[in-house]
Amino acid sequence: MLLGLPALLLLALVFAWPVLRLLSLSVEGGTLAHFEKAALDGLYVTVLLDSLRIAALVTAICLALAYPVAFWLSRAGRLGLALGMFALLLPFWTSVLVRTYAWMVLLGRNGIVNRMLRDAGWIEAPLPLLHNTTGVLIGMVHVLLPYMVLPIYAALLRVDPDLSRAAEGLGAPAWRSFLRVTFPLSLPGVSAGCALVFVLSLGFFITPALLGGGHVIMISMLIEQQVREFLEWPFAAALSTVLLLATLAIYALIGRLTRGARLATP
Repeated sequence: MLLGLPALLLLALVFAWPVLRLLSLSVEGGTLAHFEKAALDGLYVTVLLDSLRIAALVTAICLALAYPVAFWLSRAGRLGLALGMFALLLPFWTSVLVRTYAWMVLLGRNGIVNRMLRDAGWIEAPLPLLHNTTGVLIGMVHVLLPYMVLPIYAALLRVDPDLSRAAEGLGAPAWRSFLRVTFPLSLPGVSAGCALVFVLSLGFFITPALLGGGHVIMISMLIEQQVREFLEWPFAAALSTVLLLATLAIYALIGRLTRGARLATP
C-alpha cells in the first residue's frame, strides 16, 4: 500500500483534482443553468451528436483497416514484423500538426490526389476531399489507426495457433475457425482499441479544425471557442463535463457489448 501511495498522490494531483475543479466550475453559483443550455440549445446538441457520429465512423473505419493488419503482424516472421512495426510506428515520430498539413496538400482541389486522378482520366473536376467530413475522417483515421492495431495485435498474440489448427483438423473451414475461435478470443483487444480510438476521436481538435475548414465542428472546437473568444469558462466546463459523461457512457457500452458478444459466441 505504501509503495503505491506516491503514484496515487500523483494521479490525484494531475487527474482527480482538475476533474473536480472542472465540475465545480460548471456549477458556479450553485446553478445548473449551463448544463440546461448545453442540453436544450439545438446548436450544442447537434455538435455533440455530430462529434459522436464522426467518432463512431472513425472507430469503425479504423477497426476495419486495423484488424487485417494486426492479424498479419501476429502471423508474420521476424522481417515482416519488423517492417510492419516500423511502418506502423513511423507516424508517431512526426507531429500531428505536420501530418495534418501534409493531408491538406494531398487532398486540396489542386492537390496531389486530384491531380493524379485527373491525369489518369478518372475524373474531370476535382473531388471535394478537403473542408468536409471526408477530409476529417481521412486525417483522423490516419492518426488513430495505430491505436487500434496495437491492442488487437497484442490480443492476437495471446491466441494459441493450435486452437485454429485443431478446429480445422476437425473439419471446420478456415473462415469458420476464424469466426468461432480466433475472433472471439481477440475481442478484448478489439474492445480496448475501439474504446481508445473513440475516446481520442471525441477530443480531437487540430485535425478537424484544419481539414474541416470550419465546416465540420467538433465538441472540442466548440469548447475552445467558448474559452478563447467568449471567455465563458463555466459554460465551457459544463460542455466538457457533458463530453466526459458521454465518453464514460460509450466506454461502458463498448465493454458491455464486447462481453455480450463473447458470451453469445458458441
